[in-house]
Amino acid sequence: MSLGRVLEDLGDVLLEPVAVGRTTRRQLGGVVIHDPHDESDIPGGAVVLGVGVREQDEVVRLLHDVGARGAAALVVRSPVTPAPELRRAADSSGVALLGLARGASWAQLAAMLRTLLAEGDVGEVSPQTLGGMPSGDLFALANAIAALLDAPVTIEDRSNRILAFSGRQDEADPSRVETILGRQVPERFARGLERDGVFEKLYRDHAPVYVDPQRYDEVELVLPRVALAVRAGDEILGSIWAAVREPLSEERTQALIDAAKLVALHMLRLRAGADVERRLRADLVSTALEGGSGAPEAIARLGLLGQPSIVLAMGLLGTPALEDDLRLVADRQRVADALAMHLSAVQPRSAVALVGDVAYGIVPMPGSQDDCQERSVRVASTFLERTGRRAAAAIGIGPLALDGSGLRASRDGADRALRVLLTNAGAKRVATADDVHVDALMLELADLAAARGDVATGPVARLLAYDAQHQSQLVHTLRCWLDAFGDIGAASAAAYVHPNTFRYRLRRLAEVGEIDLDDAGERFAAMVQLRLLPRETRTGPPGAED
Repeated sequence: MSLGRVLEDLGDVLLEPVAVGRTTRRQLGGVVIHDPHDESDIPGGAVVLGVGVREQDEVVRLLHDVGARGAAALVVRSPVTPAPELRRAADSSGVALLGLARGASWAQLAAMLRTLLAEGDVGEVSPQTLGGMPSGDLFALANAIAALLDAPVTIEDRSNRILAFSGRQDEADPSRVETILGRQVPERFARGLERDGVFEKLYRDHAPVYVDPQRYDEVELVLPRVALAVRAGDEILGSIWAAVREPLSEERTQALIDAAKLVALHMLRLRAGADVERRLRADLVSTALEGGSGAPEAIARLGLLGQPSIVLAMGLLGTPALEDDLRLVADRQRVADALAMHLSAVQPRSAVALVGDVAYGIVPMPGSQDDCQERSVRVASTFLERTGRRAAAAIGIGPLALDGSGLRASRDGADRALRVLLTNAGAKRVATADDVHVDALMLELADLAAARGDVATGPVARLLAYDAQHQSQLVHTLRCWLDAFGDIGAASAAAYVHPNTFRYRLRRLAEVGEIDLDDAGERFAAMVQLRLLPRETRTGPPGAED
């Protein structure tokens, strides 16, 4: 595994790049704890943990020392000021300098690095243990903690979702049973805990929080709770909750604190494994859709070789101002995961991955090819109906690809359909490339016109200039009339004016624009130019006077 991959997996939690340079592609070959009195060999590409190394001169000397012995990275405790001397030493030694995040333990870092380095870049992980438990098995860990505390236990994430629970939950109270069945702490219960400052205290303190029995809205908490936040450095990963009959003894309190450190390792391992799997799937799906020389192998690894398939492209109906918002990024991944789950139930061989801002799904279409488009629309529509408006997503559907060589064309069609849906801001949420063929062509023509700097000419240009000078709505009037195929009643209703007023405006725009509305050629030219106008100039405020 490369240093870059490790930084992607642990960089937000445990590791802080100080002086990395161009060493991120270097392959790592093990984890070594620095001992100034130990002269043993360092494996090539090793990550050296500089426990207790703090002074700048000492860090510089150690960089040169481990670099000469083949190390790839040196980790020291943060904060580390990236002084020029440190950067020069890192560059000359070829060793990346990293900082261990404040609050994180060396034991956590060593365990996570060894776990990550044990897996290949393809994401194949051999059976491993962390603290004697199968890596990532939170249910086994919950049962072990329950045995230590002699109480039923749940492990939850930051959103109060149940990640794992122990046995003996029947010994708890009705609120715990409801939580287990719903795999989520009931909202009314969570609101009560938040109102009483329990979560604030839980995430602020490093000691267990004892919650006395009391009523939270309609849910009665019969048994007390003891909760402890699960941390990795300064990041809160989740929490452990035990339903107890009395406060924990000093020994059991310490056992819970020690267990939380192990839970953090398992949660990090699960997240790292999920990230590796997602990255692998995204790489394979992206390669398959690109259609280059690597596509056949990617298609084979996805299990789609020789399968007629259709590509779905899903995007969120977000505003441009939110494009860089972290919440929008998380929403994209959440909806992509939901789409993957939905498609796996419909067609188990489907492959879904988030590539950039778009979630792509490659859906095999066995059986008759006559109704494959209809089936794909039904699959996409059912998904959006189930997720509701909270997902605020749209799905474009490409044409059928008879084999892997046609996936690129199917993706292009899905992208064009999705763009039309996102441009129209939710008028429709599902469309095939055939459904929006003309709309897609108009968007592409608008791109070409914008790239060349083309502007409106002829009657439309004259109407735009008149509207700008007189705050009138002649362009909007023309658009309504053309959209209604000359039906005055329908056109006046779309313009929110009386038919007589609309007729007056129609005569006025013919005079100002010098356009013959009876000429089919002039009407067509006006329609095309109106479609190519930037969206902000297409309509004026309803009811404006001319």
